[in-house]
Amino acid sequence: MRDVRWRRIASQIGRSATVWAVSTLTMLVLAGLLPDFRLQSADGDSATRIAVTAACGAGAFGLLSAVVWPLLVRLLLLVPALVLGLLVFFLNGSLLLLALRLNPSGRPEAAPETAVVVAAVMSAVASATGAALAVRDDDAYRSRLLRLADRRRRASPPCADTPGLVCVQLDGVGHDVLTDAVRRGLMPTVGRWLATADGMRPTHRLTPWRTDWSSQTGASQLGILHGSTFDVPAFRWYEKDRGEVMVCNRPTSAAELQRRAVRRTGDGGLLAVDGASRGNLFSGGAGEQALVLSIAIRRRGRENRSRAGYFAYFSDPANAVRTALSFVAEVVREIVQSTRARVRKERPRVGRGGLYPFVRAFATVVERDVVVAAVLGDMLAGRSAVYADLVAYDEVAHHSGPRGRDAEKVLKRLDRSLALIEKAAEHAPRPFRVVVLSDHGQSPGETFRSRYGLTLGDLVRAGCGLPVPRRAGRTRSGAEARAAVRAALGRPEEVNGDGHRPARGTEPVVLASGNLGLVSFPDVPHRMTREEIDARHPGLLTTLANHPGIGFLLVRSEEHDGLVLGPYGTEIPLARLDAEPGPLAGFGPGAADAVRRTHSFPHTADIMVNSFHDPAYGEVLAFEEQIGSHGGLGGDQSRPFLLSPLTLSAPAADGVEPVGAEHVHRVLRRWLSEADGPQVPLPTRAEEDRAA
Repeated sequence: MRDVRWRRIASQIGRSATVWAVSTLTMLVLAGLLPDFRLQSADGDSATRIAVTAACGAGAFGLLSAVVWPLLVRLLLLVPALVLGLLVFFLNGSLLLLALRLNPSGRPEAAPETAVVVAAVMSAVASATGAALAVRDDDAYRSRLLRLADRRRRASPPCADTPGLVCVQLDGVGHDVLTDAVRRGLMPTVGRWLATADGMRPTHRLTPWRTDWSSQTGASQLGILHGSTFDVPAFRWYEKDRGEVMVCNRPTSAAELQRRAVRRTGDGGLLAVDGASRGNLFSGGAGEQALVLSIAIRRRGRENRSRAGYFAYFSDPANAVRTALSFVAEVVREIVQSTRARVRKERPRVGRGGLYPFVRAFATVVERDVVVAAVLGDMLAGRSAVYADLVAYDEVAHHSGPRGRDAEKVLKRLDRSLALIEKAAEHAPRPFRVVVLSDHGQSPGETFRSRYGLTLGDLVRAGCGLPVPRRAGRTRSGAEARAAVRAALGRPEEVNGDGHRPARGTEPVVLASGNLGLVSFPDVPHRMTREEIDARHPGLLTTLANHPGIGFLLVRSEEHDGLVLGPYGTEIPLARLDAEPGPLAGFGPGAADAVRRTHSFPHTADIMVNSFHDPAYGEVLAFEEQIGSHGGLGGDQSRPFLLSPLTLSAPAADGVEPVGAEHVHRVLRRWLSEADGPQVPLPTRAEEDRAA
């Protein structure tokens, strides 16, 4: 035992010496290449003195990086994550300047901007050298991963030897997109799990599942982690009783939604027992949290460790520099790709300027690196349940299309992250079952505005007889909307500000969630009925239902409770949708149930608007500026996936697809219980219905 310990110590000393030597050589090369960086005095020095100066400088820089850097990152936890990523270069350069100033062997100098470059290169080279030396050393590999763990975690007893569960959410990746990527070899790790190659046995099963009408992360993740999607009609909606717009990715809204779900279910969440939540909108009741939106507004304390994930990752200067370099590369990549799309006049296309290149780089680089590092730390700490969200694909697919080349490259990088998690499981103190899933898919298609020249808000205003922007007023859709209002009012003349203008304060609130639109009248305290809407705005519902870019409407009716409206005067009560789907026929199985469930929510909008859907191509028309969208019904957006180990029971009985995020929550709970003993018998359909 003592011999093994001494061998480990000797191995560590050897690796440290090698990294120091390579860093010294790197500093010497950079001093020869960069005119503003020198290691000798103005009068010149001997080669030996220059080498000693470089060795002292490299050693001082390494020690400062190991000791001072973690303290700097801890002090900067209050800095926004995006800013912290940009500060990496400046801070690293400052440490190098300090190391040169402390050097006793000579008078090295460097210009500030040159110091940034030298520090970045040296950190990258040291990181690559250390990683290369540790490739064949399992102990070194595990030690390196352990440094990524949350260092503020309280001491805990040794973990159990029963399997833990790691759930990795690939945000926005639809079932068909995943299978196509595996077939084309873009995701070899997933392909190996599914044994698409000859002579291999599968280790995982792939199961599609169906979302609710609100096919977006807020509803799906709330249901998966907290077991309830009740009263989440969209990504954003207006609540009349509170006079507030709820937005799922707003910290205050996320905290309120989590509170409501916990109150409704009476349960803390999926991760309440020794769990970790990483990069999610909601905590799932986890005690360990990093980058969790629903706790972002709390005062920092032992209970709020959302930002600690940044410290765990950026406290390693090599990681910080590597991520910062990748961040810059991703910004440049986005600028090049968007410029190429404009030059080639690719269609459909949306604007990708402003801050979007930086937002994309944060989602595809910083968030991915921090979350994956946190998951590795959780596994090596032996936690029982981990749920992590990787948002990279969803962000890129919104602007580049769900099957575009840009999105495909992101899938490749996500597959490499899964491979790293799989590798970490080999070094964990307990076995882990890795489940990969998505919260929704994405449906392609041009935007409503690009096809018709006006937004949904413009169309609603025109249908209400309200003034619309001049650009929208000149479009065919705008003219038809105004004509519908004139016909409904029995007025042959043009409606203007003096003819028909609703009273001040009655203008509608129009919100968009992908290809789902919500229209609310804030001056009416209750959900308006179809009869009330017709009395106030005689041409509005007809204008919307007959527009070619709209698939169907949902309104409340005094006579039929709920009513689906379609073109040419189609009116179908919710009770008759199964026998007579009408405009819902092309939206796939489960559409009627999804619409009926949303109708029961207290905060459903006065008018729910779902865009046109082309079943042949799976295309929809987003009411937002996105060419890959989700949030409503139609196409791949409603069909995410579950990729689970064969050692776990099947997600649903008789091969039936799970329906709704609440069902997925129950499946994950069952899998957690299976880790503690014999597999739980698969519930019957009657039991599933009672649980729902």
